[in-house]
Amino acid sequence: MSLESDMKNNSELKTLSNIKNLSVLTLLTSSGTILCCALPVLLVTIGAGAALSSLISTFPQIVWVSKYKEYIFTVAFILIILSGYFQWHSRKLPCPANKLLAAQCLRARKLSLVIYFVSVVILTIGFTFAFILPYLMNYL
Repeated sequence: MSLESDMKNNSELKTLSNIKNLSVLTLLTSSGTILCCALPVLLVTIGAGAALSSLISTFPQIVWVSKYKEYIFTVAFILIILSGYFQWHSRKLPCPANKLLAAQCLRARKLSLVIYFVSVVILTIGFTFAFILPYLMNYL
């Protein structure tokens, strides 16, 4: 059997690939939280209000994203939970005996884990700027 057919038939690699795809989707969704909440606050904080108005006039979708931030954060949080669940359960999956496939398996596992943790950090930053800081500003 060729290496290519081994790769196509290997269910562990398919599982890891699916987990990596979910992690990338989680990263994209959590990045949306930065666009809606953290970026505008950062620009206003550093005195770049004109840059913010220019950004909004160029990309008016930012206003829409900010308007529906609760839904965006809910979806991002659900995806983070799912990705974390799959990361946890795939950590002990065996890698193939073939050395090349085993190396790909380990690389995919590490990349998926890095993407997951970057997504968690981005979601945390976005959540802080969208919900925690405004709450604290109202009560301080």
